[in-house]
Amino acid sequence: MFTFETRITKMLGIKYPILMGGLQWLTKAEMVSAIANAGGFGFITAVSFPTGEELREEIKKTRDMTDKPFGVNISMLPVIMPNDMTEVYVDVVCEEGIPAVETAGRNPEPYLPKLKAANVKVIHKVPAVKYAQKAESVGVDAVTIVGYECGGHPGLDEVTTLVKLPKAVETLSIPVVAGGGFCDGKSLVAALSLGAEAVLMGTRFMMSKECPVHENFKKWLVQLQETDTIVVEKSIRNPARIIRNEAAMTVARMEEEGATLEELLPIISGKVGKEAYLSGDINKGCIACGQVVGRINEVKSISEIVNDIMSEAEQVLIRLNNLSSINKT
Repeated sequence: MFTFETRITKMLGIKYPILMGGLQWLTKAEMVSAIANAGGFGFITAVSFPTGEELREEIKKTRDMTDKPFGVNISMLPVIMPNDMTEVYVDVVCEEGIPAVETAGRNPEPYLPKLKAANVKVIHKVPAVKYAQKAESVGVDAVTIVGYECGGHPGLDEVTTLVKLPKAVETLSIPVVAGGGFCDGKSLVAALSLGAEAVLMGTRFMMSKECPVHENFKKWLVQLQETDTIVVEKSIRNPARIIRNEAAMTVARMEEEGATLEELLPIISGKVGKEAYLSGDINKGCIACGQVVGRINEVKSISEIVNDIMSEAEQVLIRLNNLSSINKT
């Protein structure tokens, strides 16, 4: 199979420059082992586990399903929030010899000495170039830059990946991973052409056979268009792109009416999203999803998704090379 060798594939010891982002409640052993076996790299989402020992058990379960490398996503809550498990998760990662973590949420600098001492690579996810520069200055190994079209938290600037990515590459010396808007071989080649060393995909893998969401969700997702997401939580300075369902519209209305964080929590809480995933009630919770959902219309296995991406990328390069030869005549 055709492939690309980049600083990220070398750093992580993987075949393809395709990363599966941490999805709360979803990226557990089944999904993470599947992307690892397919030649990519996935992250178990630590916040899905209320204790360090439960995270440790999921790591062991994943290792029973793959002998390939995988990582852990540690989304660090703001320091003012209760129940921050970051220190516990970092300890488990170091003790278990995890090769890389995906961090997000706040500055990872306090945890870098411990992670580096354990030879853990740190890929910090940010929504703006200025934060990527700060992350490089404190010593992370790579950054993921996400554009406004991404699912989850795109930041306050409302700037797309097409603009953020090349600017980040031009101003940083560490590897840059591109997130937001990627789902196939065409978009992989586009990201690499702009200087990325890999792509991070979340929405594409939600529509995989291994994803544990209820089948109602998968049938619904493949019918959605790129206009079927909405950005909420701007009023609390934590913008989140989610699917436009009844819960999303309720949050939007409450924000217009000046709702506080405490008033919003019963709807935006991740626990409500978990209940929706399991029950199949597509209107119950706030479901993170990128605009790229409008380009995905089929549920496939993760291995099929990865193979399709790489096959299409090869065809794109052949087409571009042919165009180049035409222009030289």
